[in-house]
Amino acid sequence: MIEVKNLVKKYGDHLAVNNLSFIIEPGKIYGFLGPNGAGKSTTMNIITGYLAATEGQVLINGHDIYEEPEAAKKCIGYLPELPPLYMDMTPREYLEFASDLKGIKKSEKRAKIDEVVRMTGIEEVFNRLIKNLSKGYKQRVGLAQAILGFPEIIILDEPTVGLDPKQIIEIREVIKKLGKQHTVILSTHIMQEVSAVCDEVMIIAKGELVAKDTPNNLGKHIQGSNTIEALIQAPDYKVKAILNKMEHIHKFEVYNVPEEGCVKAVVTTGMEYDVREPLFYACAAAKCPIVGMQASEMSLEDVFIKVTGSGTDAKKGKTVSVRKGTK
Repeated sequence: MIEVKNLVKKYGDHLAVNNLSFIIEPGKIYGFLGPNGAGKSTTMNIITGYLAATEGQVLINGHDIYEEPEAAKKCIGYLPELPPLYMDMTPREYLEFASDLKGIKKSEKRAKIDEVVRMTGIEEVFNRLIKNLSKGYKQRVGLAQAILGFPEIIILDEPTVGLDPKQIIEIREVIKKLGKQHTVILSTHIMQEVSAVCDEVMIIAKGELVAKDTPNNLGKHIQGSNTIEALIQAPDYKVKAILNKMEHIHKFEVYNVPEEGCVKAVVTTGMEYDVREPLFYACAAAKCPIVGMQASEMSLEDVFIKVTGSGTDAKKGKTVSVRKGTK
């Protein structure tokens, strides 16, 4: 759907995007993350044709964004971080204007506008001047413009900025629905948003791709292992004896949990090995009931900090963790 090849963008001596390459597959929601100044907005502006690259190529549905800009841009709906609104228009006038720019047929215009108005919840401000709307409603009008006509690719830069919690939940539901039939790229600083709606995550730092995977798999790849925590009703020495006899365990730790009347075993194996079933049967054979078990994974926030560096410093060198095969 989108192919970015060896993308470079320089502003004088500053390298904003550094030989960036990735592929966006159809029918998925991608979270695009990075610290401030990492090159996220620059990359999005290049993909959408708003900004020229210094080097590299961007293909949208096989169309080069520079050589075939009209054909490429027809495939894209874009909401920049600052929505390009005309303040002296009403949302009705603005969306009618946007539909003309997008080449939507007159016979379909009203139905398509009504649909995006309903999806983004701007009915009650539809005939008010945009300059008199709250920041949240302005953001919704910008989102309505981006999805108007339902292009194959929808690119959203911080789409929930300025929204209240209820509005954020509603817009996340809109994004999920869009992801069922469209390819969506979502740039955000809100990690919960990525976890809630995205199928895959791309993290860039200093203009380079440093991680790309599903939200669930990112932590495993960064850790290079699987870790589970199990609560077991047994003395610690007995649990240690069970774990010492099991294969494929790299390491384990056992802690007493007096308030639960159990011990907690933290067991680490290789990334490709799932220890849960063998552990269940081993404990059952030893008559040591497992009363709780869960995967212990790095949070998305922990992954982000690890691959981009703490604070303002990006991690030195490349740490690209790209999922191979399918989910």
